[in-house]
Amino acid sequence: MAVTINQDNLTDVTQSGLTIVDFWAPWCGPCKMMEPALESLEKTYGDQIQFAKMNVDNNQAVAESFKIMSIPALVLFKDGKAIEKVTGYYPEAKLAKYLEKKISENEPK
Repeated sequence: MAVTINQDNLTDVTQSGLTIVDFWAPWCGPCKMMEPALESLEKTYGDQIQFAKMNVDNNQAVAESFKIMSIPALVLFKDGKAIEKVTGYYPEAKLAKYLEKKISENEPK
């Protein structure tokens, strides 16, 4: 189950390894469509990448700090630093390819 993130625990949750943070809102249709894909991907890749969610309605300042202008938006963190952002709905297969690429790029050489 994805970790719920807020302003208070964002640093702790993202400080080590790869973390993908889903910026979403309960009223967002594409966010609801992407939720089952993220849950499925977490089962597959959860041992290699941590999954987290942040409700933008409750954390507007944090969303603004990452320049989240539209949702859903996924921000990839590596060792506490935001390294990449993708915005919009992605089907599960496309997200899986993205995650596989990011995991392989960040494996120790």
